[in-house]
Amino acid sequence: QVQLVESGGGLVQAGTSLTLSCAASGGTFSNLGLAWFRRAPGNEREFVAFILWTGGMTFYADFVQGRFSISRDNAKMTVYPKMTNPSTEVTAVYFCPAEGSGLAGQKEHQYDYWGQGAQVTVSA
Repeated sequence: QVQLVESGGGLVQAGTSLTLSCAASGGTFSNLGLAWFRRAPGNEREFVAFILWTGGMTFYADFVQGRFSISRDNAKMTVYPKMTNPSTEVTAVYFCPAEGSGLAGQKEHQYDYWGQGAQVTVSA
């Protein structure tokens, strides 16, 4: 059973870069896809980005507009999404789901495992 633990959320001022982390354990990660989704207040949960464990390919939602990047540390089985110059619109709960086929996508149903979420609040 894959377990995912998000951390690094909190309160930051607009314009202050913030890096989250998602640590994976309990599974075989030779062909894993990890993503980030978010649920802003009053909104549905939406796709933000994904990274493939093998090869490190990344894909971002259009609204990211170059202000979000995601990297991984194979030895620590951890991925790190970084928000650069975030605005208050970034405020949301961020989730880190995973799937085991290496075919990560933009839909929630494509992911089998979900973390508990990390609250990110950006103040003006």
